[in-house]
Amino acid sequence: MQSVAAALDRLGELAASPTVARLASAFEASGHELALVGGPVRDAFLGRPVNDLDFTTDATPDEILAIVKPIAEAHWDIGRAFGTIGAKITGETVEITTYRADAYDGASRKPEVVFGTSLDDDLTRRDFTVNALALRLPKLELVDPSGGVEDLMAQVLRTPAAPERSFGDDPLRMLRAARFASQLGFTVEPSTAQAMTDLAAEIDRISAERVRDELVKLLLSRAPRGGIRLLVESGLAERVLPELPALSLERDEHHRHKDVYEHSLTVLDQAIEYELERGVLEPPDLIVRLAALLHDIGKPATRRFEGGGAVSFHHHDVVGAKLARKRLRALRFDNDTIAAVSRLIELHLRFFGYTDGAWSDSAVRRYVRDAGDQLERLHILSRADVTTRNRRKADQLAFAYDDLEERIAALAEEEELAAVRPELDGADIMRLLGVAPGPVVGEAYRYLLEVRLDEGPIGADAATERLLAWWASREVAADGSPGGSPDA
Repeated sequence: MQSVAAALDRLGELAASPTVARLASAFEASGHELALVGGPVRDAFLGRPVNDLDFTTDATPDEILAIVKPIAEAHWDIGRAFGTIGAKITGETVEITTYRADAYDGASRKPEVVFGTSLDDDLTRRDFTVNALALRLPKLELVDPSGGVEDLMAQVLRTPAAPERSFGDDPLRMLRAARFASQLGFTVEPSTAQAMTDLAAEIDRISAERVRDELVKLLLSRAPRGGIRLLVESGLAERVLPELPALSLERDEHHRHKDVYEHSLTVLDQAIEYELERGVLEPPDLIVRLAALLHDIGKPATRRFEGGGAVSFHHHDVVGAKLARKRLRALRFDNDTIAAVSRLIELHLRFFGYTDGAWSDSAVRRYVRDAGDQLERLHILSRADVTTRNRRKADQLAFAYDDLEERIAALAEEEELAAVRPELDGADIMRLLGVAPGPVVGEAYRYLLEVRLDEGPIGADAATERLLAWWASREVAADGSPGGSPDA
Protein backbone atom coordinates (compact mmCIF):
# COMPACT_ATOMS: atom_id res chain seq x y z
CA MET A 1 0.00 0.00 0.00
CA GLN A 2 1.46 3.34 -1.06
CA SER A 3 0.93 6.57 0.85
CA VAL A 4 -1.97 8.76 -0.27
CA ALA A 5 0.49 11.34 -1.57
CA ALA A 6 2.40 8.75 -3.57
CA ALA A 7 -0.83 7.35 -4.98
CA LEU A 8 -2.01 10.79 -6.02
CA ASP A 9 1.35 11.44 -7.68
CA ARG A 10 0.94 8.20 -9.61
CA LEU A 11 -2.60 9.10 -10.58
CA GLY A 12 -1.35 12.49 -11.73
CA GLU A 13 1.18 10.78 -14.00
CA LEU A 14 -1.57 8.54 -15.36
CA ALA A 15 -3.82 11.54 -15.98
CA ALA A 16 -1.00 13.20 -17.91
CA SER A 17 -0.65 10.24 -20.27
CA PRO A 18 -1.63 10.98 -23.90
CA THR A 19 -4.75 8.80 -23.82
CA VAL A 20 -6.21 10.12 -20.56
CA ALA A 21 -5.26 13.72 -21.24
CA ARG A 22 -6.81 13.68 -24.70
CA LEU A 23 -10.01 12.09 -23.43
CA ALA A 24 -10.28 14.47 -20.46
CA SER A 25 -9.79 17.50 -22.70
CA ALA A 26 -12.50 16.32 -25.10
CA PHE A 27 -15.08 15.80 -22.35
CA GLU A 28 -14.24 19.12 -20.70
CA ALA A 29 -14.64 20.92 -24.01
CA SER A 30 -18.07 19.32 -24.46
CA GLY A 31 -19.21 20.48 -21.01
CA HIS A 32 -19.46 16.97 -19.56
CA GLU A 33 -17.90 15.42 -16.47
CA LEU A 34 -15.34 12.62 -16.72
CA ALA A 35 -13.65 10.56 -14.02
CA LEU A 36 -11.22 7.67 -13.94
CA VAL A 37 -12.98 5.11 -11.80
CA GLY A 38 -12.65 1.80 -9.96
CA GLY A 39 -9.77 -0.57 -10.56
CA PRO A 40 -7.23 1.92 -11.98
CA VAL A 41 -7.63 4.23 -8.98
CA ARG A 42 -7.51 1.34 -6.50
CA ASP A 43 -4.42 -0.15 -8.12
CA ALA A 44 -2.64 3.21 -8.08
CA PHE A 45 -2.98 3.19 -4.30
CA LEU A 46 -1.82 -0.43 -4.06
CA GLY A 47 1.19 0.07 -6.31
CA ARG A 48 -0.16 -2.52 -8.73
CA PRO A 49 0.09 -2.24 -12.52
CA VAL A 50 -2.77 -0.29 -14.08
CA ASN A 51 -3.86 -2.35 -17.08
CA ASP A 52 -7.41 -1.20 -17.82
CA LEU A 53 -8.67 2.35 -18.15
CA ASP A 54 -12.28 2.66 -17.01
CA PHE A 55 -14.07 6.00 -16.99
CA THR A 56 -17.49 7.23 -15.92
CA THR A 57 -19.36 10.34 -17.04
CA ASP A 58 -22.66 12.20 -16.88
CA ALA A 59 -22.83 12.02 -20.70
CA THR A 60 -25.33 9.61 -22.22
CA PRO A 61 -24.10 6.83 -24.55
CA ASP A 62 -25.03 8.89 -27.62
CA GLU A 63 -23.16 11.88 -26.22
CA ILE A 64 -20.15 9.72 -25.37
CA LEU A 65 -20.01 8.49 -28.97
CA ALA A 66 -20.20 12.03 -30.29
CA ILE A 67 -17.28 13.05 -28.06
CA VAL A 68 -14.96 10.11 -28.74
CA LYS A 69 -15.51 9.62 -32.48
CA PRO A 70 -13.30 12.57 -33.52
CA ILE A 71 -10.38 11.46 -31.32
CA ALA A 72 -10.59 7.66 -31.53
CA GLU A 73 -8.91 5.28 -33.95
CA ALA A 74 -11.82 2.90 -33.36
CA HIS A 75 -14.94 2.72 -31.24
CA TRP A 76 -17.65 0.18 -30.44
CA ASP A 77 -20.95 0.18 -28.60
CA ILE A 78 -21.51 -3.48 -27.73
CA GLY A 79 -22.27 -2.41 -24.12
CA ARG A 80 -24.45 0.50 -25.13
CA ALA A 81 -27.59 -0.90 -23.46
CA PHE A 82 -25.72 -0.72 -20.14
CA GLY A 83 -24.31 2.72 -20.89
CA THR A 84 -20.81 1.60 -21.92
CA ILE A 85 -18.92 2.75 -25.01
CA GLY A 86 -15.51 1.37 -25.89
CA ALA A 87 -12.81 3.11 -27.88
CA LYS A 88 -9.16 2.96 -28.86
CA ILE A 89 -7.40 6.26 -28.30
CA THR A 90 -3.68 6.76 -28.98
CA GLY A 91 -3.36 2.98 -29.13
CA GLU A 92 -4.99 2.24 -25.76
CA THR A 93 -8.38 0.64 -25.18
CA VAL A 94 -10.73 2.52 -22.87
CA GLU A 95 -14.30 2.06 -21.66
CA ILE A 96 -16.54 5.00 -20.75
CA THR A 97 -19.81 4.36 -18.91
CA THR A 98 -22.66 6.72 -18.12
CA TYR A 99 -23.34 7.22 -14.40
CA ARG A 100 -25.65 4.44 -13.25
CA ALA A 101 -28.46 4.32 -10.70
CA ASP A 102 -29.66 0.77 -11.32
CA ALA A 103 -32.79 -0.79 -9.85
CA TYR A 104 -32.82 -4.54 -9.16
CA ASP A 105 -35.98 -6.61 -9.14
CA GLY A 106 -34.68 -9.13 -6.59
CA ALA A 107 -35.34 -12.08 -8.90
CA SER A 108 -32.41 -11.96 -11.30
CA ARG A 109 -28.97 -10.43 -11.45
CA LYS A 110 -29.85 -8.19 -14.37
CA PRO A 111 -30.88 -4.73 -13.19
CA GLU A 112 -33.22 -2.32 -14.83
CA VAL A 113 -30.65 0.03 -16.29
CA VAL A 114 -31.21 3.58 -15.08
CA PHE A 115 -28.72 6.29 -15.97
CA GLY A 116 -27.78 8.68 -13.18
CA THR A 117 -26.52 12.23 -12.94
CA SER A 118 -24.30 12.08 -9.85
CA LEU A 119 -20.80 10.64 -9.52
CA ASP A 120 -21.27 10.05 -5.79
CA ASP A 121 -24.47 8.07 -6.42
CA ASP A 122 -22.72 6.05 -9.12
CA LEU A 123 -19.88 5.16 -6.76
CA THR A 124 -22.09 4.12 -3.85
CA ARG A 125 -23.88 1.54 -6.05
CA ARG A 126 -20.59 -0.29 -6.73
CA ASP A 127 -19.53 -3.58 -5.18
CA PHE A 128 -16.85 -2.62 -2.61
CA THR A 129 -15.59 0.62 -1.15
CA VAL A 130 -12.08 -0.03 -2.49
CA ASN A 131 -13.58 -0.05 -5.99
CA ALA A 132 -15.81 2.97 -5.30
CA LEU A 133 -13.01 5.49 -5.88
CA ALA A 134 -12.79 8.01 -8.69
CA LEU A 135 -10.46 10.72 -9.93
CA ARG A 136 -12.24 13.67 -11.51
CA LEU A 137 -10.56 14.83 -14.70
CA PRO A 138 -8.87 17.00 -15.63
CA LYS A 139 -8.74 18.70 -12.21
CA LEU A 140 -7.42 15.56 -10.38
CA GLU A 141 -9.94 15.57 -7.54
CA LEU A 142 -10.15 12.28 -5.62
CA VAL A 143 -13.76 11.26 -4.91
CA ASP A 144 -14.27 8.74 -2.11
CA PRO A 145 -17.80 8.85 -0.68
CA SER A 146 -17.59 5.50 1.18
CA GLY A 147 -14.20 5.51 2.88
CA GLY A 148 -12.48 3.38 0.28
CA VAL A 149 -9.02 4.82 0.95
CA GLU A 150 -9.26 3.90 4.64
CA ASP A 151 -10.35 0.38 3.69
CA LEU A 152 -7.44 0.11 1.26
CA MET A 153 -5.06 1.06 4.05
CA ALA A 154 -6.71 -1.47 6.38
CA GLN A 155 -6.79 -4.10 3.58
CA VAL A 156 -10.49 -4.71 4.16
CA LEU A 157 -13.35 -5.49 1.76
CA ARG A 158 -16.61 -3.79 2.65
CA THR A 159 -19.70 -2.86 0.63
CA PRO A 160 -20.57 0.85 0.23
CA ALA A 161 -24.22 0.14 1.04
CA ALA A 162 -25.48 -2.32 3.65
CA PRO A 163 -24.13 -5.73 2.57
CA GLU A 164 -27.58 -7.32 2.68
CA ARG A 165 -28.80 -4.77 0.17
CA SER A 166 -25.67 -4.93 -1.97
CA PHE A 167 -25.62 -8.74 -2.20
CA GLY A 168 -29.39 -8.91 -2.50
CA ASP A 169 -29.21 -6.55 -5.47
CA ASP A 170 -26.41 -8.52 -7.12
CA PRO A 171 -25.44 -11.90 -5.56
CA LEU A 172 -22.45 -12.20 -7.88
CA ARG A 173 -20.76 -9.66 -5.61
CA MET A 174 -20.38 -12.41 -3.00
CA LEU A 175 -18.16 -14.38 -5.37
CA ARG A 176 -16.33 -11.18 -6.25
CA ALA A 177 -15.59 -10.74 -2.53
CA ALA A 178 -13.84 -14.12 -2.51
CA ARG A 179 -12.01 -13.27 -5.71
CA PHE A 180 -10.78 -9.88 -4.51
CA ALA A 181 -9.78 -11.38 -1.17
CA SER A 182 -7.40 -13.64 -3.11
CA GLN A 183 -6.27 -11.13 -5.70
CA LEU A 184 -5.58 -8.33 -3.22
CA GLY A 185 -4.77 -10.36 -0.11
CA PHE A 186 -7.54 -8.53 1.79
CA THR A 187 -9.91 -9.77 4.50
CA VAL A 188 -13.67 -9.39 4.34
CA GLU A 189 -15.18 -7.14 7.01
CA PRO A 190 -17.23 -9.24 9.51
CA SER A 191 -20.73 -7.96 8.72
CA THR A 192 -20.01 -8.34 5.02
CA ALA A 193 -18.81 -11.90 5.57
CA GLN A 194 -21.91 -12.66 7.63
CA ALA A 195 -24.13 -11.38 4.85
CA MET A 196 -22.38 -13.75 2.44
CA THR A 197 -23.37 -16.64 4.71
CA ASP A 198 -26.92 -15.39 5.21
CA LEU A 199 -27.53 -14.82 1.51
CA ALA A 200 -25.54 -17.73 0.05
CA ALA A 201 -28.65 -19.28 -1.51
CA GLU A 202 -29.14 -16.12 -3.58
CA ILE A 203 -26.19 -17.16 -5.75
CA ASP A 204 -28.59 -19.60 -7.42
CA ARG A 205 -29.97 -16.59 -9.30
CA ILE A 206 -26.67 -16.17 -11.14
CA SER A 207 -25.98 -17.90 -14.44
CA ALA A 208 -23.46 -20.74 -14.51
CA GLU A 209 -21.30 -18.78 -16.95
CA ARG A 210 -20.96 -15.80 -14.61
CA VAL A 211 -20.20 -18.09 -11.66
CA ARG A 212 -17.57 -19.87 -13.74
CA ASP A 213 -15.91 -16.61 -14.74
CA GLU A 214 -15.54 -15.50 -11.11
CA LEU A 215 -14.21 -18.91 -10.03
CA VAL A 216 -11.66 -18.76 -12.85
CA LYS A 217 -10.47 -15.30 -11.83
CA LEU A 218 -10.15 -16.49 -8.23
CA LEU A 219 -8.17 -19.59 -9.21
CA LEU A 220 -5.85 -17.61 -11.45
CA SER A 221 -4.88 -15.25 -8.63
CA ARG A 222 -1.44 -15.64 -7.09
CA ALA A 223 -2.78 -17.09 -3.83
CA PRO A 224 -6.34 -18.45 -4.24
CA ARG A 225 -6.46 -20.35 -0.93
CA GLY A 226 -7.98 -17.46 1.06
CA GLY A 227 -10.80 -16.90 -1.42
CA ILE A 228 -11.55 -20.61 -1.61
CA ARG A 229 -11.75 -20.81 2.19
CA LEU A 230 -14.18 -17.90 2.16
CA LEU A 231 -16.42 -19.70 -0.34
CA VAL A 232 -16.46 -22.85 1.76
CA GLU A 233 -16.93 -21.12 5.13
CA SER A 234 -19.74 -18.91 3.83
CA GLY A 235 -21.65 -21.82 2.30
CA LEU A 236 -21.29 -20.42 -1.23
CA ALA A 237 -19.16 -23.37 -2.32
CA GLU A 238 -22.00 -25.69 -1.34
CA ARG A 239 -24.07 -23.96 -4.03
CA VAL A 240 -21.50 -23.57 -6.81
CA LEU A 241 -18.84 -26.26 -6.19
CA PRO A 242 -20.33 -28.69 -3.65
CA GLU A 243 -17.63 -31.32 -4.22
CA LEU A 244 -15.19 -29.02 -2.43
CA PRO A 245 -16.80 -28.73 1.05
CA ALA A 246 -17.59 -32.45 0.79
CA LEU A 247 -13.84 -33.06 1.08
CA SER A 248 -13.92 -32.07 4.75
CA LEU A 249 -14.40 -35.69 5.70
CA GLU A 250 -15.01 -36.55 9.32
CA ARG A 251 -11.98 -38.20 10.82
CA ASP A 252 -12.44 -41.76 11.96
CA GLU A 253 -12.08 -42.50 15.66
CA HIS A 254 -8.41 -43.40 15.22
CA HIS A 255 -7.58 -40.15 13.33
CA ARG A 256 -5.70 -42.14 10.74
CA HIS A 257 -6.50 -40.25 7.56
CA LYS A 258 -5.96 -36.67 6.46
CA ASP A 259 -8.54 -33.96 6.09
CA VAL A 260 -8.84 -34.20 2.31
CA TYR A 261 -10.01 -30.58 2.02
CA GLU A 262 -6.88 -29.22 3.69
CA HIS A 263 -4.75 -31.61 1.64
CA SER A 264 -6.36 -30.32 -1.56
CA LEU A 265 -5.64 -26.71 -0.66
CA THR A 266 -2.02 -27.62 0.03
CA VAL A 267 -1.77 -29.44 -3.30
CA LEU A 268 -3.12 -26.32 -5.01
CA ASP A 269 -0.55 -24.14 -3.25
CA GLN A 270 2.27 -26.48 -4.23
CA ALA A 271 1.05 -26.84 -7.81
CA ILE A 272 1.18 -23.06 -8.20
CA GLU A 273 4.76 -23.02 -6.91
CA TYR A 274 5.80 -25.80 -9.30
CA GLU A 275 3.99 -24.06 -12.15
CA LEU A 276 6.09 -20.94 -11.52
CA GLU A 277 9.38 -22.69 -10.71
CA ARG A 278 9.46 -25.10 -13.63
CA GLY A 279 8.74 -22.38 -16.18
CA VAL A 280 7.39 -24.74 -18.86
CA LEU A 281 3.76 -23.62 -18.80
CA GLU A 282 2.66 -20.03 -19.17
CA PRO A 283 1.39 -19.04 -15.73
CA PRO A 284 -1.19 -18.82 -14.40
CA ASP A 285 -2.40 -22.18 -15.74
CA LEU A 286 -6.10 -22.82 -15.18
CA ILE A 287 -6.00 -26.54 -16.00
CA VAL A 288 -3.25 -27.24 -13.45
CA ARG A 289 -5.11 -25.33 -10.77
CA LEU A 290 -8.49 -26.92 -11.43
CA ALA A 291 -6.93 -30.39 -11.44
CA ALA A 292 -5.05 -29.70 -8.22
CA LEU A 293 -8.15 -28.40 -6.43
CA LEU A 294 -10.42 -31.21 -7.65
CA HIS A 295 -8.02 -34.16 -7.85
CA ASP A 296 -9.46 -35.93 -4.78
CA ILE A 297 -13.17 -35.15 -5.17
CA GLY A 298 -13.81 -38.86 -5.73
CA LYS A 299 -12.78 -39.71 -2.17
CA PRO A 300 -16.07 -39.06 -0.33
CA ALA A 301 -17.91 -41.45 -2.65
CA THR A 302 -15.26 -44.17 -2.36
CA ARG A 303 -14.35 -43.99 1.34
CA ARG A 304 -14.41 -47.35 3.06
CA PHE A 305 -13.46 -48.23 6.64
CA GLU A 306 -11.28 -51.31 6.66
CA GLY A 307 -10.22 -53.61 9.46
CA GLY A 308 -7.91 -52.20 12.09
CA GLY A 309 -9.21 -48.64 11.61
CA ALA A 310 -7.69 -48.19 8.15
CA VAL A 311 -9.49 -46.09 5.55
CA SER A 312 -9.40 -46.74 1.81
CA PHE A 313 -10.47 -44.77 -1.26
CA HIS A 314 -10.21 -47.35 -4.01
CA HIS A 315 -10.75 -46.00 -7.54
CA HIS A 316 -11.25 -42.45 -6.32
CA ASP A 317 -9.21 -41.33 -9.33
CA VAL A 318 -11.71 -42.76 -11.81
CA VAL A 319 -14.74 -41.61 -9.80
CA GLY A 320 -13.19 -38.18 -9.32
CA ALA A 321 -12.62 -37.78 -13.07
CA LYS A 322 -16.31 -38.48 -13.70
CA LEU A 323 -17.41 -36.04 -11.00
CA ALA A 324 -15.09 -33.37 -12.37
CA ARG A 325 -16.50 -33.76 -15.86
CA LYS A 326 -20.03 -33.41 -14.52
CA ARG A 327 -19.27 -30.33 -12.41
CA LEU A 328 -17.24 -28.54 -15.07
CA ARG A 329 -19.96 -29.15 -17.63
CA ALA A 330 -22.52 -27.69 -15.22
CA LEU A 331 -20.30 -24.61 -14.92
CA ARG A 332 -20.15 -24.34 -18.72
CA PHE A 333 -16.41 -24.88 -19.11
CA ASP A 334 -15.24 -25.59 -22.63
CA ASN A 335 -14.75 -29.18 -23.77
CA ASP A 336 -10.95 -28.97 -24.00
CA THR A 337 -10.63 -27.79 -20.40
CA ILE A 338 -13.04 -30.47 -19.18
CA ALA A 339 -11.15 -33.20 -21.03
CA ALA A 340 -7.75 -32.06 -19.77
CA VAL A 341 -8.77 -31.66 -16.12
CA SER A 342 -10.62 -34.97 -15.95
CA ARG A 343 -7.72 -36.78 -17.64
CA LEU A 344 -5.25 -35.40 -15.10
CA ILE A 345 -7.49 -36.46 -12.21
CA GLU A 346 -7.80 -39.93 -13.72
CA LEU A 347 -4.00 -40.22 -13.98
CA HIS A 348 -2.92 -38.50 -10.77
CA LEU A 349 -2.25 -41.72 -8.86
CA ARG A 350 -0.29 -43.43 -11.63
CA PHE A 351 3.13 -42.23 -10.50
CA PHE A 352 2.82 -43.63 -6.99
CA GLY A 353 3.29 -47.13 -8.39
CA TYR A 354 6.74 -46.07 -9.57
CA THR A 355 8.17 -46.29 -6.06
CA ASP A 356 6.90 -49.87 -5.63
CA GLY A 357 9.44 -51.18 -8.11
CA ALA A 358 11.43 -50.15 -11.14
CA TRP A 359 9.22 -49.46 -14.14
CA SER A 360 10.14 -51.06 -17.43
CA ASP A 361 10.77 -48.84 -20.44
CA SER A 362 7.38 -50.03 -21.63
CA ALA A 363 5.69 -48.66 -18.48
CA VAL A 364 7.43 -45.30 -18.93
CA ARG A 365 6.31 -45.12 -22.54
CA ARG A 366 2.73 -45.87 -21.50
CA TYR A 367 2.87 -43.13 -18.86
CA VAL A 368 3.87 -40.63 -21.52
CA ARG A 369 1.38 -41.99 -24.03
CA ASP A 370 -1.52 -41.83 -21.57
CA ALA A 371 -0.64 -38.30 -20.45
CA GLY A 372 -0.35 -37.08 -24.05
CA ASP A 373 -0.19 -33.30 -24.24
CA GLN A 374 -0.92 -33.06 -20.50
CA LEU A 375 2.46 -34.56 -19.49
CA GLU A 376 3.94 -31.38 -17.99
CA ARG A 377 0.74 -30.74 -16.05
CA LEU A 378 0.80 -34.34 -14.81
CA HIS A 379 4.39 -33.83 -13.65
CA ILE A 380 3.25 -30.78 -11.65
CA LEU A 381 0.15 -32.44 -10.20
CA SER A 382 2.00 -35.62 -9.20
CA ARG A 383 4.76 -33.68 -7.44
CA ALA A 384 2.27 -31.33 -5.76
CA ASP A 385 0.24 -34.29 -4.47
CA VAL A 386 3.03 -35.16 -2.04
CA THR A 387 2.01 -33.39 1.17
CA THR A 388 3.39 -35.80 3.77
CA ARG A 389 5.15 -34.25 6.76
CA ASN A 390 7.52 -37.22 6.82
CA ARG A 391 10.62 -35.64 5.33
CA ARG A 392 12.23 -38.97 4.49
CA LYS A 393 9.15 -40.15 2.58
CA ALA A 394 8.76 -36.79 0.82
CA ASP A 395 12.40 -36.86 -0.31
CA GLN A 396 12.04 -40.45 -1.49
CA LEU A 397 9.05 -39.53 -3.65
CA ALA A 398 10.77 -36.42 -5.01
CA PHE A 399 13.87 -38.42 -5.95
CA ALA A 400 11.68 -41.07 -7.59
CA TYR A 401 9.92 -38.48 -9.73
CA ASP A 402 13.26 -36.92 -10.66
CA ASP A 403 14.30 -40.36 -11.85
CA LEU A 404 11.09 -40.83 -13.82
CA GLU A 405 11.52 -37.49 -15.59
CA GLU A 406 15.14 -38.34 -16.41
CA ARG A 407 14.05 -41.65 -17.94
CA ILE A 408 11.33 -39.91 -19.94
CA ALA A 409 13.88 -37.43 -21.25
CA ALA A 410 16.35 -40.18 -22.16
CA LEU A 411 13.74 -42.26 -23.95
CA ALA A 412 12.36 -39.19 -25.69
CA GLU A 413 15.82 -38.38 -27.04
CA GLU A 414 16.26 -41.95 -28.27
CA GLU A 415 12.78 -42.58 -29.59
CA GLU A 416 10.92 -39.31 -30.18
CA LEU A 417 8.71 -40.37 -27.31
CA ALA A 418 6.47 -37.32 -27.49
CA ALA A 419 4.99 -38.72 -30.70
CA VAL A 420 4.87 -42.44 -29.94
CA ARG A 421 3.25 -44.23 -32.86
CA PRO A 422 3.76 -47.43 -34.80
CA GLU A 423 6.11 -47.50 -37.78
CA LEU A 424 3.11 -48.28 -40.01
CA ASP A 425 0.09 -46.03 -40.40
CA GLY A 426 -3.48 -46.81 -41.44
CA ALA A 427 -2.69 -46.58 -45.16
CA ASP A 428 0.20 -49.02 -44.77
CA ILE A 429 -2.00 -51.45 -42.86
CA MET A 430 -4.72 -51.41 -45.53
CA ARG A 431 -2.15 -51.90 -48.30
CA LEU A 432 -0.33 -54.76 -46.58
CA LEU A 433 -3.48 -56.59 -45.48
CA GLY A 434 -5.55 -55.79 -48.55
CA VAL A 435 -8.45 -54.49 -46.50
CA ALA A 436 -10.75 -51.49 -46.82
CA PRO A 437 -11.23 -48.85 -44.10
CA GLY A 438 -13.05 -50.33 -41.14
CA PRO A 439 -12.72 -51.61 -37.56
CA VAL A 440 -9.99 -54.09 -38.47
CA VAL A 441 -7.62 -51.26 -39.39
CA GLY A 442 -7.99 -49.77 -35.92
CA GLU A 443 -7.51 -53.17 -34.33
CA ALA A 444 -4.31 -53.72 -36.30
CA TYR A 445 -3.06 -50.22 -35.44
CA ARG A 446 -3.65 -50.79 -31.73
CA TYR A 447 -1.73 -54.06 -31.94
CA LEU A 448 1.25 -52.32 -33.53
CA LEU A 449 1.05 -49.55 -30.94
CA GLU A 450 1.26 -52.11 -28.14
CA VAL A 451 4.35 -53.58 -29.79
CA ARG A 452 5.85 -50.09 -30.05
CA LEU A 453 5.15 -49.34 -26.39
CA ASP A 454 6.51 -52.69 -25.22
CA GLU A 455 9.62 -52.87 -27.36
CA GLY A 456 10.38 -49.37 -28.58
CA PRO A 457 11.19 -48.64 -32.25
CA ILE A 458 11.60 -51.84 -34.26
CA GLY A 459 11.70 -50.46 -37.80
CA ALA A 460 9.22 -50.66 -40.67
CA ASP A 461 10.40 -54.07 -41.91
CA ALA A 462 10.04 -55.74 -38.52
CA ALA A 463 6.69 -54.02 -37.97
CA THR A 464 5.51 -55.41 -41.31
CA GLU A 465 6.52 -58.92 -40.29
CA ARG A 466 4.76 -58.60 -36.96
CA LEU A 467 1.62 -57.24 -38.62
CA LEU A 468 1.46 -60.07 -41.15
CA ALA A 469 2.03 -62.67 -38.43
CA TRP A 470 -0.74 -61.10 -36.33
CA TRP A 471 -3.05 -61.10 -39.35
CA ALA A 472 -2.30 -64.74 -40.16
CA SER A 473 -2.95 -65.78 -36.56
CA ARG A 474 -6.16 -63.80 -36.57
CA GLU A 475 -7.36 -65.51 -39.76
CA VAL A 476 -6.51 -68.94 -38.37
CA ALA A 477 -8.48 -68.16 -35.20
CA ALA A 478 -11.42 -66.95 -37.29
CA ASP A 479 -11.47 -70.26 -39.20
CA GLY A 480 -11.83 -72.14 -35.94
CA SER A 481 -8.38 -73.70 -36.23
CA PRO A 482 -5.77 -73.59 -33.42
CA GLY A 483 -4.16 -70.23 -33.04
CA GLY A 484 -4.86 -66.79 -31.68
CA SER A 485 -3.78 -63.24 -31.74
CA PRO A 486 -0.13 -62.78 -30.75
CA ASP A 487 -1.19 -60.05 -28.29
CA ALA A 488 -3.85 -62.15 -26.56
